[in-house]
Amino acid sequence: MNPWTPTWQPTGTVYGTLLNFRREWDLWSPRMTQDPHKAAPQAPVLYVKTANTFSPAGQSLLLQDGVTEVDIGATLGLVIGSDGQVAGAALLCDWSVPHASYYRPPVKFRCRDGFLALPEQVTAGQVQGWAALQIAVRCNGELVQTVQLNALMRDLPRLLDDVGEFMTLQPGDVLMVGTDCLADGTRPRAKAGDRVEISAPGFTTVSVQVGGVA
Repeated sequence: MNPWTPTWQPTGTVYGTLLNFRREWDLWSPRMTQDPHKAAPQAPVLYVKTANTFSPAGQSLLLQDGVTEVDIGATLGLVIGSDGQVAGAALLCDWSVPHASYYRPPVKFRCRDGFLALPEQVTAGQVQGWAALQIAVRCNGELVQTVQLNALMRDLPRLLDDVGEFMTLQPGDVLMVGTDCLADGTRPRAKAGDRVEISAPGFTTVSVQVGGVA
């Protein structure tokens, strides 16, 4: 990558979606009737990935504050264009500190500096073309997860429609469709020295070196 070539960064707000893969929903559903919520969510559960998390392509992830490993959150981000419609999409790595609850995770687990790895560019296209997209996650060259967008609880058009029921996405905003878990409910993890690559056909690969502990 030419160091003088600017790489893409979101110009609006980045929203993440929780519990949008069937496997994680099924794992959590027996507990959804417990306090404090007492029922399964009826609308998409969103969180904000703050601007301090944006990590442009080519930057390493620096582990800090005693964190020794991170969960890999491979996802697709839908990028909103000037007309308010989806203009394209990008593979992203929504890093998080490992924690027990993905129902309402504290901000400190998801919004640390550099905790959203970005690609060099956005891929133009339409949501209908990504319905069956498969995202490969590799750590040190080994395939550790395949994320399949046909396993979403809310597919891409429905997710956009349901979010639109209670908020308006603005030009430059990014809506991440969610991150899937493994069969045991955990996510693939990376530690200092690991290289993580997230790829899918037709998309710019996200490649991140996990740096040492600060």
